[in-house]
Amino acid sequence: MNNYITDYITLCKPRVVMLMVLTSMVGMCLAPCATFPMMPFIFGNIGIALIASAAATLNQIADVHIDKMMRRTQHRPMVRGKISTKQSLLFAFMLCLMGLLILIFLVNFLTAILTFIALIGYAVGYTLYLKHATPQNIVIGGIAGAAPPLLGWVAVTNTLSPDAFLLMLIIYVWTPPHFWALAIHRIDDYAKANVPMLPHTHGIAFTKLNILLYTILLICVTLLPAIISMTGMIYLIGVLLLNALFLYHVIKLYRGHDPRQPMRTFRYSIHYLGVLFLLLLIDHYF
Repeated sequence: MNNYITDYITLCKPRVVMLMVLTSMVGMCLAPCATFPMMPFIFGNIGIALIASAAATLNQIADVHIDKMMRRTQHRPMVRGKISTKQSLLFAFMLCLMGLLILIFLVNFLTAILTFIALIGYAVGYTLYLKHATPQNIVIGGIAGAAPPLLGWVAVTNTLSPDAFLLMLIIYVWTPPHFWALAIHRIDDYAKANVPMLPHTHGIAFTKLNILLYTILLICVTLLPAIISMTGMIYLIGVLLLNALFLYHVIKLYRGHDPRQPMRTFRYSIHYLGVLFLLLLIDHYF
């Protein structure tokens, strides 16, 4: 029974969903409110997490034929036959339905609509089309994955704001260097699965250059909250340190040939985003 539950949890990509909920929570906390919106905070994050889990499940359903050929994904429950396609579809439908009902009736309709659009963008636009159509799949499809802080902001304000889009922009610019570092490490897997990832279509050297350029752009974007006085010195000092270490990893990747460096860069990028959004939260309250 425990293994069965674990398999369903694995379908949801819990680590990814946790990072998305963290960024959603920060969007909620930074949004201007007279009093802390406890109900939208609780039910908004639950609804967003459920729909993000549904999108992750749909991604695994669509990619099961690819996952069989890749070392990173060949142990997923659907690949091993532990959960059927029918069961996974029903699970994704129930997650999506529960998430939408929570957002519509306990948060607001705008959040429900935007979250559903993000699900369609990821599960259909990216997974079914962009991933197989262009090596810029991550760049274009990253819009959907960058939505959580915007969704969190809307959940407590029921309005769109330039500040919320700035939080979204940070994740959007972070996505290419984050994922392309992994793509370099897994270049053989993507080639075997015939997925046109940038290292496979344009070479590792070109991909490293793009990672460097996007990282420089990311540094500029992450300084904007301090420049427009959205944040204070705690965030500014912290993000300068985070950016310096990210740039160190990326330059080492760009100039070197250590086969372990792509994964080091990829792992650091995950910690980078989590810590950056925690800095936004700490700076806001302290």
